[in-house]
Amino acid sequence: MASEPPTSDGLTPTQLSFFHQNGYLIIPRALPPTTVSRLLSETHKLLSDFDLTTHPLTRFRTGGSSGHDHVGDDYFLSSGDKIRFFFEEDAFDASGNLIKPKDKAINKIGHYLHGLNPAFASLLATSPADERGWAEDLKARPAAVARDLGFKDPRCLQSMVICKQPEIGGAVPPHQDSTFLYTNPPSAVGFWYALEDATLENGCLSFLPGSHLWAPIEKRLVRKEGAKEGTEMVDNDGPRFPPGEQYGEDKKPEEVKGREEEAYVPGEVKAGDLVLIHGNILHRSERNLSQKGRIIYTFHVIEGEEGRKYDERNWLQPPQEGFTRLYA
Repeated sequence: MASEPPTSDGLTPTQLSFFHQNGYLIIPRALPPTTVSRLLSETHKLLSDFDLTTHPLTRFRTGGSSGHDHVGDDYFLSSGDKIRFFFEEDAFDASGNLIKPKDKAINKIGHYLHGLNPAFASLLATSPADERGWAEDLKARPAAVARDLGFKDPRCLQSMVICKQPEIGGAVPPHQDSTFLYTNPPSAVGFWYALEDATLENGCLSFLPGSHLWAPIEKRLVRKEGAKEGTEMVDNDGPRFPPGEQYGEDKKPEEVKGREEEAYVPGEVKAGDLVLIHGNILHRSERNLSQKGRIIYTFHVIEGEEGRKYDERNWLQPPQEGFTRLYA
């Protein structure tokens, strides 16, 4: 369900209520067409300019529903302060030969666009004087949204362009973002900007509304202990929900039990729309078998205030200067 466009830098009471109740929120026209065009142009430049001859041809794998075969080489694990390129698995033939042009073969670009690329960094600017630059006419600016959501010290810890390439864009099974970006207790929120229309045809997101209230973070993606490379899913022995009496496995509605699959709702959006995604909500996307691309830009925010622990087991580790502050 789409909400009304915001009338200020933050969220309206109606938008805030919808997010707390459903675990996601679609904000139409959060980016003006000029910003969408600029970010798309920057994306195409990055795809065109990266050097294929020195690339390890790392493929992005979600690992399926268990996550046990998630990508985990050094190129991936050391990308937290870099801009790197990860291929679609189906961009290669059975012998490992690349069979798509490089700009049509990339699954995603990550994970420090918000720190190294001025076009993407400008979305986090808090004023025209901000050294990151100032994107005019943005609605629902990230710092203002984070404040409305109750963040005390929000930190942007990763950013990605996800391409969902025509014909080969891979499916992403149901998952929760806090599985991959765990804090103790959980705090992740995703900001997901459509740079092209996302439809049922080309693999838009789908959500299980309200699941953030009752679906626990049971697993964590962590670095393999004692190994230089590799990731694995392990049981989460920490808190499984954010603080609050509204959360708990006993909050699952009777009408959802046993029919979770049919309870998912599609989140079709237009270019320029923003989707806010709670770290506990179950969401997914299907393969893109169409001829249309589905390029989006997304970043995640976690709570950085004292008392929220982001530990060394997480696959993504902070750059030397720490994760990026949203508040000036």
